[in-house]
Amino acid sequence: MANKTVLVAPLHWGLGHAARCIPIIKQQIELGNHVIIAANGGPKALLADRFDSCRFVDIPFMQITYPKDGNMVRHFFLKGPSLIWSIWREHQHLKSLIQKENIDVIISDSRFGLWNKRAQSICITHQIEIKSPLFQGFINSLNRWVMNHFDEVWIPDYRENPSLAGELSHAKKMPVKYKYIGPLSRFEKPIIREVSNKVVALVSGPEPQRTLFENQIIERFKSSSQEVLILSGKPDQVNKQKINNITIVNHMNDNELIKALASASQVIARSGYSTIMDFHMLGVQAEFIATPGQTEQEYLMRLHSA
Repeated sequence: MANKTVLVAPLHWGLGHAARCIPIIKQQIELGNHVIIAANGGPKALLADRFDSCRFVDIPFMQITYPKDGNMVRHFFLKGPSLIWSIWREHQHLKSLIQKENIDVIISDSRFGLWNKRAQSICITHQIEIKSPLFQGFINSLNRWVMNHFDEVWIPDYRENPSLAGELSHAKKMPVKYKYIGPLSRFEKPIIREVSNKVVALVSGPEPQRTLFENQIIERFKSSSQEVLILSGKPDQVNKQKINNITIVNHMNDNELIKALASASQVIARSGYSTIMDFHMLGVQAEFIATPGQTEQEYLMRLHSA
């Protein structure tokens, strides 16, 4: 591809999808393509900091919340109609955007409504096999049906085992057209570790679980003698707070984050797949804690704890 207009659209449920689109956007710019980014809120702030020459558009999609009690099955069952409506609405919105911007290529990271027959449509996802305590067969049949509307599915993982996503990216039944593109990370090389007694905790994801996780970290270390740094995952907000031995920062740029991780004796994070890919690239060992009821993160936590 060259001299094309490329729309890159990451899902905005947390920062992970936007973060792993950074190497994709960088590659498209290096190829000489004109890149338009569909993002808002935190993901927009994260990407705008790196790609200030790109134009941003907003393709409306529902905000998601995670339940306090961790009952994801009930939560998403109740949210199902709103989710389907949002997918249909973004699909309709895309039609007019393609005409207005003369879009040639769509690269959608887990936004299932962003495909169109008038443009080459690519879906990025590692969840070829979705883990669910109920209706897993039906859910994965529906998942493949959606993925097969795209011209190609890009899987950010290794083709051969040991892979980073395990069964999630190596399903028994695959989409019609797919390829493994290797892990996606905005980082390019391992960090050089320093000796310290510092804890770094990366907090991210939809509310209210993001805040609950942050509060759990504070409660766990508030009486500790260790120095603790909490990154709150809010790049669209500027704030720094000090609570005794605990420093809370909403966001760090890449160089600041690398420096913090290099000086950490202990790293704690959600077991989101984008975080796992970043830590794999950086050579960081972490204590992963899954979002309660989030079956993908629970599976990845078990896989990488092993």
